[in-house]
Amino acid sequence: MSNRSERRRQIEKRKQQQILISVLIGLGVVVVLVGVFASLAKTTSNVPQGGYSTVPAEVNYPAPELVLESVAGGTEALTDYRDKVVLVNNWATWCPPCKAEMPTLAAYYRDHTDEGFMIVAVEAGEPLDQVKAFVDQYQLPFSVWLDPDGKALQAFKNGSLPNSYVIDRAGTVRLMWTGEITRDMLEKYVTPLLGEG
Repeated sequence: MSNRSERRRQIEKRKQQQILISVLIGLGVVVVLVGVFASLAKTTSNVPQGGYSTVPAEVNYPAPELVLESVAGGTEALTDYRDKVVLVNNWATWCPPCKAEMPTLAAYYRDHTDEGFMIVAVEAGEPLDQVKAFVDQYQLPFSVWLDPDGKALQAFKNGSLPNSYVIDRAGTVRLMWTGEITRDMLEKYVTPLLGEG
């Protein structure tokens, strides 16, 4: 009888130990998860105004020769804007980060056009009517070109969308981005180029 009682006590003791271990493990998991979520909340509170943006690479090479049809009609060339600071933005109507940055680009253009700033937005492959509808919807105030054959992507050797290149007044490519651009990044990197002679 005492052997059975002893076994039952040992079994009950093991069950209690297993329950205690399970509770402790559960509490440990909760503590870890709380720490992870607190860390994520702290990280997202440090997001710059306007969201994340890729930082541009500083480059230095002559702007490529590029001549394409404009949505407004006729052809335009990058050399038409040689006396301006030009941001060439390769994009597509179907590209989510391209759509996301368009209002930012339009606002920056409106604020800096009087300083000799120009944007040439080169749409990668969609037909004229579709691109015109996009331009109207987003009320784009700058030049929009059609690029059905991917000439701009080839000229800049970058097939990722969106990508942007800043050309100074002398026709030298100075900055390049791959990915969405925020207003903070434009002000930090492009605005100083506007002040250069």
